[in-house]
Amino acid sequence: MSSEPDIRRIASAFALPGEFLSAERYGSGHINDTYAVTQSQGTGRRRFLLQRINQKVFRDPPGLMSNVSRVCSHAQARLRQEGRTDAERRALTLVPTRAGGDWHKDESGGHWRCYLFIEGATGHDVIRDENQAREAARAFGAFQSLLADLPGERLKETIPFFHHTPVRFENFRKALRADAHGRAARARAEIEFALSRECDVSVIVDGLADGSIPERVTHNDTKLNNVLLDDLTGEGVCVIDLDTVMPGSALYDFGDLVRTSTSPAAEDETDLSKVEMRLPMFRALVEGYVAAAGGFLTRRERELLPFSGKLITLEIGLRFLTDWLEGDVYFKVRRPDHNLDRCRTQFALVRSIEDQMEGMRAVVASLDR
Repeated sequence: MSSEPDIRRIASAFALPGEFLSAERYGSGHINDTYAVTQSQGTGRRRFLLQRINQKVFRDPPGLMSNVSRVCSHAQARLRQEGRTDAERRALTLVPTRAGGDWHKDESGGHWRCYLFIEGATGHDVIRDENQAREAARAFGAFQSLLADLPGERLKETIPFFHHTPVRFENFRKALRADAHGRAARARAEIEFALSRECDVSVIVDGLADGSIPERVTHNDTKLNNVLLDDLTGEGVCVIDLDTVMPGSALYDFGDLVRTSTSPAAEDETDLSKVEMRLPMFRALVEGYVAAAGGFLTRRERELLPFSGKLITLEIGLRFLTDWLEGDVYFKVRRPDHNLDRCRTQFALVRSIEDQMEGMRAVVASLDR
């Protein structure tokens, strides 16, 4: 097991005010190493977030940090133009290094960055009610709106083909043909389910290619815990975890909100009777999202909001099924057939979405009147 890094020394590379007081691991993320650093500030204290980028997942840290820097700077500028006096609370703020850069490379080759800590707001792993869903969706819609006019060159793709359902489907086909671990026979129902929905997988990608769906700056990981909610009011304050911010479709972002927020079941629930797309929760998501993003969404994007939830859920189910066929090489598993259980949960949610598609479309249509 590797030893803990010298956080005091790494923190000293950044232009932090005051003296270093303490540091502790922070948050529930599984990708990057995150520490809350406390510095003295006059007679008080101030916290900062120090993060080491996972270079196994993100293989171009300088490119990633170029994206993050541009996104943070533009969001802050837009908020100030709108007259916001709390811009540093509404968008992440990078702390520069003492050399004037956006990131620091330590002696072992690790890449680090530092953010201002946003106090009085918390990320939640489990959605509690419709208001949380509405506020999370509003925050992600506001985030996309702030970046709708991001100038300059196209952002770098930090994980190529991250949300590209046809590629995910082809990866599934390859794993099925190889059947390297002899598992396909035990997943015939799931395999047939996936194959029967091949016509759905290219809808968004084809729309991006022919221009009927605009490419946008998107977050690409729109889970509830990537929005900080105000501890007192419950308002969605700030979108965090910007490593996957890159070119994409707003529909993939909204679809993942549907996938992660509308069902009360855990992602690996084995009792599939608990898996359900709750229409009131979907309505809350649409209300919050359209309130913030409605100004730039096209009619085609609005029409596909219900379908997007089905598509991204199918995509994640395909990824779990592919990994199970390949011998569980990507997602961490805690029990035999864990990835197959995850796949079944996702596919059960796809069925629930399909069963309620008419009602979902009616919800969207009602907000267009």
